[in-house]
Amino acid sequence: MKDFFARSMTGFFKWMADTFFAKRYGHRAVVLETVAAVPAMVAGMMLHLKSLRRLRRGYDPYIDQMLEEAKNERMHLMFFLEIAQPNALERFLITAAQFIFWHFYLLLYICSSKTAHRMVAYFEQEAVNSYTEYLNLVESGKVEDVVCPASARNYYGLGPEATLATMIHYVRADEQRHADANMKLSL
Repeated sequence: MKDFFARSMTGFFKWMADTFFAKRYGHRAVVLETVAAVPAMVAGMMLHLKSLRRLRRGYDPYIDQMLEEAKNERMHLMFFLEIAQPNALERFLITAAQFIFWHFYLLLYICSSKTAHRMVAYFEQEAVNSYTEYLNLVESGKVEDVVCPASARNYYGLGPEATLATMIHYVRADEQRHADANMKLSL
């Protein structure tokens, strides 16, 4: 039942993204990356609070892992903001989506952290698929392979010749790591 819930919520949110942004991958990436940082931040916060409540010494590496994932998703957002430059309506949608999703995910995490992580693993796999589609469009010439934003070149240590396609390869690899990490936490 938990897996069914996680998959159906993933399908619902994918439908929403498809409906609002269709094939505008840069704008879609902005919205998805804004929302993508929420689960990792909620998980890191909840794991941190759980650690404090237990009053035990020791180190929980998952706290740092989740907070690092949230930071990584935020960096992805910064990259795509330089490319897509959302308008006022899209910025409003971003804020509304983040507000709604934060509360939804926090409640889900409190009720069942494993289901929450499973859902995020499926979200991240959908992100991998979406970035693969975006990359195919760039590599086929249907989307211009512009110069990679400076923020992405700095973050990934890329040279000045790096392009959008290069950046998408790196972002997609990050998303796959997030999918794997959340699937592990869901078990």
